[in-house]
Amino acid sequence: MTETEAALRTLAHNVRAARTRAGLSLDELGRRAKVSKGALVGLEKAQGNPNFATLVRLADTLGISVSALMEGPAEGRVRIASADAAMPLWAGEKGGEARLMLTTSGPAPVEVWRWRLEPGEEYPSHPHQAGVVETVSVTAGQMTLVVDGTEHRVEAGQTATFDGDVPHTYRGSGTGTCHLIMTVHLPLGPA
Repeated sequence: MTETEAALRTLAHNVRAARTRAGLSLDELGRRAKVSKGALVGLEKAQGNPNFATLVRLADTLGISVSALMEGPAEGRVRIASADAAMPLWAGEKGGEARLMLTTSGPAPVEVWRWRLEPGEEYPSHPHQAGVVETVSVTAGQMTLVVDGTEHRVEAGQTATFDGDVPHTYRGSGTGTCHLIMTVHLPLGPA
C-alpha cells in the first residue's frame, strides 16, 4: 500500500468515526459542511481526493481539527513533527505551501501550521466556526493579513491574532518569501 493510500484509509476511518460520534447521517454532515453526499460516501470508502477546503469544512462541522481527521493513533507522550514528513495541504500558484505539522491533544486542541507565501500569492479562507482563534507569527519576510475586509501588514518578528469566524486571507507581500507559523485554537465540542 502506498503512503497516499494509507493516508486516505486513515482519513476515511477518522471521518466515519467522527461522524458517528457526532450522531450525524451522511446527509446531515454533507448539508452542514456543504459537501455532497456522494463525495462523503467516496471519502468514507477511502476513494477520491478531497481538497484542503473540504477537509477544513468537515473538521469545523465535526468540531475537531484537520489533523485529527488525518492522523493515525497516537504514538506516545512526545510527538516530534518534521516539516519534511508533513505533506503540504495547500500549494500556491507561485510555489507557496501550507503544512499541518501537528495538533495538540486535549479538550481544546491547537493546530500548528507552517506556511510559505511568495510575493503576491494568497490563500483566502472561509470563516470557521464561532470560537476559533488564529495566530500568525511571521518568521521571515512579510505578509498582508486580511480579516473581514481590513488589511494588516505583519512583518518578520511580529505576531497577529484574530477570531477566525470571519473571512480572512493570507497574502505574501514585499519582495521576498514570507515564512510563518500559524496556530488555530479550536473550541470545545462539535459545531
